[in-house]
Amino acid sequence: MRRPDRDRGQVSIELLGMTPVILLTLVLVWQAVLVGYTFTLAGNAADEAVRAGTAAPPGGARQAACAEAGLRHLSAAWRDGALVSCDGTGLVTARVKLHVPVLFPGLIDFPAEVTGHAGAVEEAKR
Repeated sequence: MRRPDRDRGQVSIELLGMTPVILLTLVLVWQAVLVGYTFTLAGNAADEAVRAGTAAPPGGARQAACAEAGLRHLSAAWRDGALVSCDGTGLVTARVKLHVPVLFPGLIDFPAEVTGHAGAVEEAKR
């Protein structure tokens, strides 16, 4: 005859064994969300930068307007270490490089960078 109490507590032991796997999965999913969000921020910043760059005159004024517009909507966690550059005449291109944060934005970053690119035709002056 089998006693009904033989496997008592088995679910608790299995939960304790699976807890690290569950936590690791949650951490990896959260990190993937941060990587995706950084790609979104880099693309949006490049769009904003090229839009401002096409309206500015070529040279230092274009680079300043481009950098200011590219950094405007980034929070401090992504703004630190961000690089925004614009170049070209006729077709203006912008490139934004952002660091991917590790788990919590603003603490430490991965050494890898995410790059956003955008291009637009220079606006005609009337």
